[in-house]
Amino acid sequence: MNAQEFLSLLREPGRSGRLAVQDASQSLSYADLARKVDACAERLAARPARPARVLASVMDNGADWIILDLACLQLGIVHVPLPLFFTPAQWIATIDAAGADVVAGPDSLAPILRERGFEANSGRPDSPSLFHRPADAVTLPDRTVKITFTSGSTGAPKGVCLGAEEMLGVASGLAAATRPLNVRRHLTALPLPVLLENIAGVYAALIEGAAMITQPLARIGLQGSSRFDPAMFHAALGASDAQSAIVLPQMLRAYTGWLRTTDARAPSGLRLLAVGGAAVGRELLAAARAQGLPAYEGYGLSEACSVQTLNLPGDDSPGSAGRPLPHAQVRIAPDGEIEVAGSPALGYLGHDTALPRWLPTGDLGRLDDAGFLHVQGRKKNLLITGFGRNVSPEWIEVLLTSQACIAQAVVLGEGQAELGAVIWPQPGFGEAQLHAAIERTNGALPDYARIGPWMLARDEFTVASGLSTANGRPRRDAISALHADQLFPRKAAQPIL
Repeated sequence: MNAQEFLSLLREPGRSGRLAVQDASQSLSYADLARKVDACAERLAARPARPARVLASVMDNGADWIILDLACLQLGIVHVPLPLFFTPAQWIATIDAAGADVVAGPDSLAPILRERGFEANSGRPDSPSLFHRPADAVTLPDRTVKITFTSGSTGAPKGVCLGAEEMLGVASGLAAATRPLNVRRHLTALPLPVLLENIAGVYAALIEGAAMITQPLARIGLQGSSRFDPAMFHAALGASDAQSAIVLPQMLRAYTGWLRTTDARAPSGLRLLAVGGAAVGRELLAAARAQGLPAYEGYGLSEACSVQTLNLPGDDSPGSAGRPLPHAQVRIAPDGEIEVAGSPALGYLGHDTALPRWLPTGDLGRLDDAGFLHVQGRKKNLLITGFGRNVSPEWIEVLLTSQACIAQAVVLGEGQAELGAVIWPQPGFGEAQLHAAIERTNGALPDYARIGPWMLARDEFTVASGLSTANGRPRRDAISALHADQLFPRKAAQPIL
């Protein structure tokens, strides 16, 4: 499916009166949405200088974000959606790196954008402001229509260039796989600039003719990259009558715990609560389902235009990441690395080398006899103990954070006789409870993978503390530097007799 075929779906006569998007201030039918997209496209094309070439957006969730994204797709403008949880320095770095000549966002951006040569062109009060500047064109792979930025372990954003046909191929595969669930209302619970929500929550919903219910992130209970209020999320789910939503594992963990400790019940109309972004674990899935949540794990990456595998009702293997979706091909390299094909990104911003047909993901895993993918951790994170055993820390971390009292955990121990853990507890739990939880975890592990020394983290793993990337992954080097001296104190050298 190409962009024009996709956009023509907005104008199908059978959809015209059907709800397409609902946010805090407006409800748009498919016909309304098509008109809004056309009006936005006219505004972008009518700039006082030359038409926009690369447009970066800094916007909260809402109908305006979806309209802008579809208008860029209609005009062939490269859209660079930036999450609100990026710092201003990261916004500027990505805007400059992408060669953006237009930025869409609130008027509050004016001071920092003015320093980079942007001038405001506010236009109508019911739409985002546009800031423009002349900018030298940046060389991009042919057919690039979107650049999604991911923050790696150093926190430096990396631009992945995506094509329309590949993104829409993934969305079509997701739509086909989930069609038996007959989802008609989807709540956008993740930031729309996050590719997972953009592809699975917007494009797939539009292909199916479903409605997107979208609210500012604060009303969903999500603040920044790592603050989540499960009570607000529960209220948003109920008010939206949503039949599907996408969450991160830490959101599922918090929501499951909240349901377990309150009189609230999971919304009865919810048919799919897809979980992605990191490993989930069999124990968390079981706990969520015991609370009535239809939680199913998937797997994907930006370099493959998001979701590649997904568990679904009736086709489920808890603890796995699901089977490959219709658009995806998955294989395991001889060294255990997962490789995918079928919907590749066009390349990285600033690099002229195309990605290979079979893309190495950097993740280790296996395919079982039934075709389910089991992800076993990041290849670069593999620990080799002092006894020569290879251990994926994510394997143990998933088991640790499945314990009710552990919010965050990072396992260390490269070259050590035994592994250690740095723990950030859930509120209200003490060291005795944490010790018992670690012992329970050790009981499910082979001897070489058990936790020996452990300690309370000196700070929470957040962007502000420098211990987490903007997308919530722990910065292992920083955590090790802050804690290894206490976790693995150096012993005085003993003379050899």
